[in-house]
Amino acid sequence: MKKTASLLLLLCLFFICKAQQKEIRIQSPDKKIEVTCTIGTSVVYAIFYNGEQVMQSSKLGLVRNDENFVENIRFVSASKPVEVRDRYSILTGKKKNISYKANRRVVKLLSAGGKKMNINFQVSDDGVAFQYEFPDKDSTVKKITSEATSFHFFKETKAWLQPKTEAQTGFEHTNPSYEAHYMMDIPVGTPAPGKNGWVYPALFRYNNTWLLLTEAGLGRTYCGTALQQNAPDNNYGINFPQAPEVFTNGIPTRDPESSLPWKTPWRIIVVGNLKTISESTLGTDLAFPAKKMDMSFIKPGKASWSWIIKKDDSTVFKVQKKYIDFAADMKWQYCLMDAMWDRLIGYDSAAILAKYAKEKNVGLLVWYNSAGSWNTVKFTPKDKLLTHESRVKEFALLQKMGIKGIKVDFFSGDGQSMINYYQDILEDAASYQLLVNFHGATLPRGLHRTYPNLMTAEAVQGYEMITFNQRDANLYPSHAVMCALVRNAFDPMDFTPMNLYRIPRIKKVTTAAFELATSVLFLSGIQHYAESPEGMQHVSTEVKNFLRALPDSWDDVKFVDGYPGKYYVVARRAGNKWYVAGINGESTPKEITLDLSFIKDRKGMMIGSGDSDQTEPSFTWSKKELATGKLTVSVKANDGFIIVVE
Repeated sequence: MKKTASLLLLLCLFFICKAQQKEIRIQSPDKKIEVTCTIGTSVVYAIFYNGEQVMQSSKLGLVRNDENFVENIRFVSASKPVEVRDRYSILTGKKKNISYKANRRVVKLLSAGGKKMNINFQVSDDGVAFQYEFPDKDSTVKKITSEATSFHFFKETKAWLQPKTEAQTGFEHTNPSYEAHYMMDIPVGTPAPGKNGWVYPALFRYNNTWLLLTEAGLGRTYCGTALQQNAPDNNYGINFPQAPEVFTNGIPTRDPESSLPWKTPWRIIVVGNLKTISESTLGTDLAFPAKKMDMSFIKPGKASWSWIIKKDDSTVFKVQKKYIDFAADMKWQYCLMDAMWDRLIGYDSAAILAKYAKEKNVGLLVWYNSAGSWNTVKFTPKDKLLTHESRVKEFALLQKMGIKGIKVDFFSGDGQSMINYYQDILEDAASYQLLVNFHGATLPRGLHRTYPNLMTAEAVQGYEMITFNQRDANLYPSHAVMCALVRNAFDPMDFTPMNLYRIPRIKKVTTAAFELATSVLFLSGIQHYAESPEGMQHVSTEVKNFLRALPDSWDDVKFVDGYPGKYYVVARRAGNKWYVAGINGESTPKEITLDLSFIKDRKGMMIGSGDSDQTEPSFTWSKKELATGKLTVSVKANDGFIIVVE
């Protein structure tokens, strides 16, 4: 009798709790994606794709220093679904003119203390996004001490993740700089190697569904975040930056703080197949719109760069003049002078080089140390960008010299004050018509939409690492596939690719055709190439002309085929011309059948590998008929190809 009574009591409590729960549903316009938001004493969400649940119930909420918005939450109301639309243009993305459409619902909540928090959901055909909003007005600065948001995957899920390096480690204490190899096809929940967790974008596969996590719209009131090191029960939490990841020459704010009203960044989950991942623009769709600025100076392009092969000794007048000539001959728009130019060349001589470059239709770019006590790098110029006054003085001088842009290196990480430092540099640079490239830096998270003068950012283990050691050269093929598909998913990437001839002291494992394919595969507002004038002398005129005519920005993108870490084929359009580029990231040959039905009944020219001997860059050129749009391509180990379709 007692057992029966206990059972009845438990059932009653269950149904009472169930009755007190409120479930809100939000669907994508095409109804393939659905999100449920369930509010009891706490708030959770789950994601469904084509009727299958692909993410388990995951936590929502924040803890503010003055209130807990995780526990004892009360439901107030939920708005009816409203369609949200946006159109914008971007010169440094996977396509130029972008349309965004999503269904929006706002869930209004109260904390136990009666304070308001909204959760804004927007579900588009390519994914789910949500952000927190504190709608009250209060001039008192509030601080978020932790974020409860989680991403709870099923145990069968696999992951492709990049560890975030520990702050103040590495060369001259310059980490974290988002420079690590991906751990690929690992069991979900695998702990990160270090306490700083995993960076975005983070890729997962559950059955036949792919999910890509990132964030956008940080603004000036939030830090950059990552995924936590440990994911108990495959449930990934939000990781705030480590203590040293701050701007130390001002107020070193790390964790988020703001007065009210306050909106947090968008948490983004792309949901679908690999085509969805490859073609999605959610990372810029949900970034802040472009700041008002004179856009006439913002011109994407390509650049010669001496340091990548010749290192520090090359930053001298004679070599830089040669690299300006190299850029001019290749019809590339820029030439980059790297660290120590101020001492080894000097401002006066740099102005002479800038004038010489202008006569050759080449713009000169110069390097800066982000400085501050967060790094111990001795390279100069440094301590020039730390305040608005010093930036204005320096940028005015650069503009007078005829310099077209800056590369700023060695930032300290993702704290809120450092995120603001990036934006301070971009705003002041725009005032003096300077393009910007961030190195040793965080993921842009759509910042290039907000500040169109941000042409590119490193945030990747790039080609320079290949020039340092054989291990990275050996890992490059699969790493390149990951970088193109995941790191480059939304943000420009200054990988500095494409060495067609030789790298001193390194045995290349990739073919020249693989290297050439990365000129199309990788996206960067300014693409800094790793080839030298001497190396280009070993390349045929046909390949040189291909590089001279290669577009500087793209109108559209189509995923063709691929698999993370194994191979990747993508098509990019500029005007009426399509460029189909593919790389094999594995050490075994492949035959790939391409579906190019979107350009059928047209003719193409395929650039492939020539002789297997890698002592000289070798290519084949062959005409291809695309009557049906189906084409089978053979690629050797660590090989690549490009098909140009008029």
